Amino acid sequence: MNILEEFVRIFHHEPDLIAKAPGRVNVIGEHIDFSDGFVLPFAIHDYTTVAMRKREDSIIRVLSHQRPGQIFETSIPELNPSGKGDWERYALGVLWAMQISSGVDLFIDGQVPLGAGLSSSAALECSIAVAVNDLFTQGHTLQALARITQRAENEYVGMPCGIMDQSVSLMAQEGYALLLDTRDLSTQQIPIDLASNGLELLVIDTQVHHALVDGGYAERRADCEAVAKKFGVKALRDISMPDLLARKNELTANEFVRATHGISEMVRVHQAVAALEENNFVTLGQIISASHTSLRDDYTVSCPELNVAVDEAMIQGALGARMIGGGFGGSAIALIHSKESDRTISAIAQAFEKNGYKKPRFFTSLPSAGASVIQRVGL
Repeated sequence: MNILEEFVRIFHHEPDLIAKAPGRVNVIGEHIDFSDGFVLPFAIHDYTTVAMRKREDSIIRVLSHQRPGQIFETSIPELNPSGKGDWERYALGVLWAMQISSGVDLFIDGQVPLGAGLSSSAALECSIAVAVNDLFTQGHTLQALARITQRAENEYVGMPCGIMDQSVSLMAQEGYALLLDTRDLSTQQIPIDLASNGLELLVIDTQVHHALVDGGYAERRADCEAVAKKFGVKALRDISMPDLLARKNELTANEFVRATHGISEMVRVHQAVAALEENNFVTLGQIISASHTSLRDDYTVSCPELNVAVDEAMIQGALGARMIGGGFGGSAIALIHSKESDRTISAIAQAFEKNGYKKPRFFTSLPSAGASVIQRVGL
């Protein structure tokens, strides 16, 4: 049964429209989008799809295909950023931030793996945002929708994320990575042709499901912001590594190592773009691996499962590998030769089994297109 048929079965009428938005893989540029850094993600071909119908009252009904039979019901006056809840708050937050003028019926089918560092939350938020923007003829640009969905997650969900995930979910183009300046949301599409070079980007989902709202993410962001404040600048982007080293004694130990990661990671993003422009995947792999070392040792957001995935991929001949996403679990990526894919997957799976870890999941993805309205039904 497809999403249109399920919507009709549940709500007894057709939706007005159906929209979708993808998850993402971040090639390089981790934990720096809240510091006004440049990042280089691309959209994956796993999408969250949303069917929506405008109501004539203020009632909001939300149901997920992944939680059949659990219809969450509220109303526009009851939308509350300080309230409690679960996954539905990501959906409600967007409706709240976009100030919808009437209630909606909303059916969600999320095919982006949850808790895997592939930004299932942004896919959910952005699919709803493009649906609302179209259905209520709000006329927001993609940049505006990125800021709206970030606000929804920051203020309604309580997760102090940056703006990278929402931006790439909305702005991605097939066949390209998105070089995003998170300060002004200007973008440049960077071709990334792995297949022609006999390569693929293997995603290793450790199945250690992270929960970023538990404080670890917020603590590290606060450290980075504290460093910027002490330096009298807007964000880490405005501090060079020599400047950081020269004023190390003004910072706490945690502030220094968090800033070390952030500033060095920003440099790596520009190095990675230069490598891609030269089609130099050996250098790109080295940059990717350096990012993992920084995330593991300075930012301390890796975990044993992620480290095993990265280390074993490198043993098997990967050009580079690193954890991706918020950390504390989730996924790693490995830039590998396509002909070595099966052997690499088998070796990583065996390493997990040897260490007593849960069996990982593996998949690959080519850079895919961003969010869109894919069908207008009842309009």
